[in-house]
Amino acid sequence: MSSAPPRILPAPPQEHVFVLQKVQPALLGLMDGSVSTLAPIFATAGLTGKPIDAFFVGLAASLGAGISMGLAEALSDDGRVSGRGTPLLRGLITGLATVLGGMLHTLPFLLPDLRTALTLAYLIVLAELLAIAVIRWKYMKSPLGQTIVQVVVGGAVVFGVGVWLGRLGAAG
Repeated sequence: MSSAPPRILPAPPQEHVFVLQKVQPALLGLMDGSVSTLAPIFATAGLTGKPIDAFFVGLAASLGAGISMGLAEALSDDGRVSGRGTPLLRGLITGLATVLGGMLHTLPFLLPDLRTALTLAYLIVLAELLAIAVIRWKYMKSPLGQTIVQVVVGGAVVFGVGVWLGRLGAAG
């Protein structure tokens, strides 16, 4: 049983290449970093009441997610069939964007006052989610209103889980 060599697709337009090889991996990382770190950070803040604890959990979650997402993207395909570009570059873009997405709302927890850190983190999360929606609208041609609702609702659900678990743990 012989296997045919993979079919190589014709070269897409340059804008399509940029979106496929740069924007999409960055967007994937930003979305994962921004959303996947919310629950652990806000649960820790609620559970311990110590901003520095939430910072270190956010740092660990951001770095761990960045490594994991970078490897997953780099190992997903070699780019020859899909046209998605080199695995190393896609993995690097995705990993760094994941760390950035997780760290932006983690940094306020370096402040010693929990209420101030939480307020600033809430505002940064909202800005992150809106930025993701605008990127999806601009490059992925998603309807702006629809993408804002999707991203904000998804983020709100994860955020709510983190707050709920933090309160549940602190009460127990």
